[in-house]
Amino acid sequence: MRRSPLLALTVALALSAGCHRGGEAGGPVGTFPRAPIVLISIDTLRSDHLPAYGYGRVETPALDAFRKDAILLERAYSHTPLTLPSHLSMLTGRLPTEHGVRDNVGYKYDGDRLPNLPAVLRGAGYATGGAVSAYVLRPDTGMSLGFDLYDAGIPVHFNDALGLSQRPGGQTADAALAWERTVKDRPFFLFLHLYEPHSPYAPPEPFASRYAGRPYDGEIATADSIVGRVLDELKAQGVYDRAVILLLSDHGEGLGEHGEQEHGIFLYREALQVPMMLKLPGGRLGGSRVAQPAQIVDVFPTLLSLVGVPLPQEAAGPFPGRSLLDLRAPGPPRDLYAETFYPRLHFGWSELTSLIRDRFHFIQSPAPELYDLAADPGEKSNALAAERRAYASLRQSLQGMERPLQAPAAVDPETARKLAALGYASGVSSTAKGEALPDPKSRIGTLRDFDLAMGLFTGGRYAEAVPVFRRLVAASPKMADAWENLGVSLEKLGRREEALEAYEHAMDASGGALFVAVATGNLLLQMGRLDEAKAHAELGLKGSPAMANSLLAQIALARDRPDEAEKAARAALASPGSHIAPLMTLAQVLQKEGKLAEALGLADRAAQELARTGAAGQTYAGLHWIRGDLLARQGRNPEAEREFAQEIHDFPHDTRPYASLALLYASEGRGQESVDVLRRMVESEGSPAAYAEAVKTLRILGDSAGATALLRHALTVHPGSRELKALAGSL
Repeated sequence: MRRSPLLALTVALALSAGCHRGGEAGGPVGTFPRAPIVLISIDTLRSDHLPAYGYGRVETPALDAFRKDAILLERAYSHTPLTLPSHLSMLTGRLPTEHGVRDNVGYKYDGDRLPNLPAVLRGAGYATGGAVSAYVLRPDTGMSLGFDLYDAGIPVHFNDALGLSQRPGGQTADAALAWERTVKDRPFFLFLHLYEPHSPYAPPEPFASRYAGRPYDGEIATADSIVGRVLDELKAQGVYDRAVILLLSDHGEGLGEHGEQEHGIFLYREALQVPMMLKLPGGRLGGSRVAQPAQIVDVFPTLLSLVGVPLPQEAAGPFPGRSLLDLRAPGPPRDLYAETFYPRLHFGWSELTSLIRDRFHFIQSPAPELYDLAADPGEKSNALAAERRAYASLRQSLQGMERPLQAPAAVDPETARKLAALGYASGVSSTAKGEALPDPKSRIGTLRDFDLAMGLFTGGRYAEAVPVFRRLVAASPKMADAWENLGVSLEKLGRREEALEAYEHAMDASGGALFVAVATGNLLLQMGRLDEAKAHAELGLKGSPAMANSLLAQIALARDRPDEAEKAARAALASPGSHIAPLMTLAQVLQKEGKLAEALGLADRAAQELARTGAAGQTYAGLHWIRGDLLARQGRNPEAEREFAQEIHDFPHDTRPYASLALLYASEGRGQESVDVLRRMVESEGSPAAYAEAVKTLRILGDSAGATALLRHALTVHPGSRELKALAGSL
């Protein structure tokens, strides 16, 4: 994107000026005991895409009006371009190095170790409510701690990227305001999170047409309209004028600058600089500006000090943030820290850390960079060679702030021991000692292939996705996400042995990520390797208890241990998170116990939860198949047939519904239709798993000669398949 000369001048002036406008800007403010507090976070909003910061290509009437009542922080920075760790820094007043959540997945906030803003305010007599728009901020990340109400009713896209599980900000605002009306006459803290303008950029009308060709700006206009409605409601209730309201973003967006369209990889200014506006009760200091740099950890001490609540005394040491009001007076340059471990955890590239001090921004990487923000706000010219003294000073200071990365899985010695026993590295990656990880700048072009592969993957085009994922892992062998999705793709195609190899690479590349362990365990269960499946399921108990216990129940069923299976299934149902899979598993357990009506009721509950929590039109692998199996056992064959056909339509790579439908047809004397279903499965898939399922089904039907002939043919097509060889050995 091109920047106007006016915008560059605005940035340069902001770097050298002090506070602006109003004789009272530097005067004492005092506190506002028991004042309502509203914290509004607009996800992924760059400050330089708002009119309040000099941008002229989008209209934001609500934010413009709010800006007149608020103090504008001209330079506010995030500590990481990732949603979950950034919001935890916002609510704990701690850097990611301190609260320990370094990525959107694989980490959980420990509220017992570090209290957050809602917990402290609740202890001071405040009602606390939150409403969020993205699944990445779901309660089981620890984000909900300290809130009386935490509304995260977000439709989940079970088969898509994490960032696609979101809800429109208007719905989130409705939930937030509904709670706020119940507490408006007492001290309250409200946290409202909007996911516009996070990708995918799809603004509704009239903004889609108004900003055709610039959908990011259209989403900003959408967020502005939602904020305007919230503020109007607070005014109508008489809350707005007496409230402390802080509006900001968690991080920015690349928009193609420096080669990154979205965020997470780089630490350039477009990803870190965010809007920040603070409104005081009665509009005190409204319209004033502060040029001293602010950071997201300043939110915690600012809001507590404004309502007269003392900072908690913590063993973790002094808080790195300051009250935003203290920044009105000139002071020594601040050191503003930022990091991203996203490149390392997901792609096997080097992490990045950075430090902003005064006009300089230093980015530590295998190829370090130093930018003079006053002369070069777009960070296009590396000034490291010309500014060696600034480089040396910033590098030394940054080294004192960095903290080693704790692996997302191996958070305790017991987990590390289990990983080692299974032959996996328990570190963040399998990087050999002294081996240098590649600089993300040198690999950024790889993202085009990754986006292509993920588009094919989420579209269910697994056969086309496989070669693209293989190309990715050949170029970046430590790309955990590519290995994992390669494994899923191969598993969907019935190429289980290849899938297992990919999952094992994903386990090593991710340092033993627990969610990958559960996926690996599920595959091992399908392959009949029950001891290994159980070991992987037990690994996943800490991070994914619902899914891990569901897997343990399935393994117990395969071993014909119904009591053990029911215990694990009920433990899964009692765990936080989605209950769709645990309900399905418990239904299968009860089916084995002959409790068909009760089992079908659980399957129906799973379907209801999917309708309640899933995105519109979402399906869930295995749900129609389980319902069909239960209906068939109750003699409700026409209904069962429809369920099996629906499962085949939704998940054509799953062999189970084909086999079940073939058995159903055979039980009704529809022999030719039974054979046709098996033929369709084998011809459409052609995988070892499809052949194996057909062979086993023919054996169940008593056609041993047909099973033997098909198995011999399958071995000529897949001579190296251990699964088919095992079937041959059982002849």
